[in-house]
Amino acid sequence: MYPQRKLPVKISGGFWLLLGWFLLGNGWEMLAVILTAACIHEAGHWAVLRLWGAEVRFVSIGVLGAEMQMLPRGLSYGRELTAVLAGPAVNLLCGTALTACGAPWLTAAGAHFALAGFNLLPIRPLDGGRALQLAAMFLAGPETGEQIARWTGCCCALGLAVCLTAVMWSSGGSLWLLPPAAAALAAAAREAAGK
Repeated sequence: MYPQRKLPVKISGGFWLLLGWFLLGNGWEMLAVILTAACIHEAGHWAVLRLWGAEVRFVSIGVLGAEMQMLPRGLSYGRELTAVLAGPAVNLLCGTALTACGAPWLTAAGAHFALAGFNLLPIRPLDGGRALQLAAMFLAGPETGEQIARWTGCCCALGLAVCLTAVMWSSGGSLWLLPPAAAALAAAAREAAGK
């Protein structure tokens, strides 16, 4: 294993904006529940990366979530895929356990299920987008796999942006959805441009 060192964390301005809007609209209790689920999610990724001997260089936190950057010591497709899917898997396990605990824990269970479901969307940098890319590259080769992930991600990101905009419109202006809608639109543009 690698020696322990302080892990740098980069946080975007859009994340702070989303955090503030969410706090104003939903209160600190709900924010604490969601941030706890997100930390557990990232801990799942980190634990599996450490299991495979990968070293995380830094964590970048943005509107669509967190992304861990590893040192370029290549993992196999299978090992990287298990690390990518570890976050949603931990959320699904926690959500199931919290549901079994009954009524006082259902909000926390819902946060875990929602986080797992959102992260499994096939949009990069979300876990589902990276998992699709890894699986497609393994099955069809690096170039074809990249094309599959890029165009699937572009279409899904556009769909997500449209859905979030529709929810904002129909709810009379849930502005806390504006940063993720803009981030989804930016992800679609990035994928379409091949960046």
